[in-house]
Amino acid sequence: MQSGSGMGSMGTMGSMDMRMMDSWPKASREAVEFMMKKYGAPAEMTATKATWGRTGQWKQTVVYNYEVQHDFPGPHTDVMQQWIDYRVPADRFDDLAMYDGSVVVNRTNGEMSARCDKEEANFLALNLAHEVITGARSWSDARQKYGEQITMMKAGQPAPYTVRLMWTPAMGGTADADRPVM
Repeated sequence: MQSGSGMGSMGTMGSMDMRMMDSWPKASREAVEFMMKKYGAPAEMTATKATWGRTGQWKQTVVYNYEVQHDFPGPHTDVMQQWIDYRVPADRFDDLAMYDGSVVVNRTNGEMSARCDKEEANFLALNLAHEVITGARSWSDARQKYGEQITMMKAGQPAPYTVRLMWTPAMGGTADADRPVM
């Protein structure tokens, strides 16, 4: 178990910090509680978000105080975004967009993130995104596999794509500064 930095020991934040979350949606509060149990207190807590630096396989995690409606694979709200370093070839962006709109790529920074309600769903989203990017799976097959894995996870059955990233993400060196045209 890893500890966050900046706000004290695992599971403790000042009462003022905890009061900031009183008006947050339930999904956001649950995501913060999960992250604190697993990784410790956030490195930064504001009225609008809780942020962790490197925890486990993640470069960064942010839990937002607002929900974004997402109906794939079934209705839920997205509140937690988690990043990794990853260079995505520009010719794979369309396939990623067709696969899942909550997978976000920042080509210049060399980062890819997933935004969902649970860490397990973010592992799943990025595992399948990796397969789409590498050509191991089509975007439509990835959507099907996503639904199967979520169904298995919710039923308490083994769903390996939801446990961890199934490859070792890069630690930097993925930025793409592009080329000047002038």
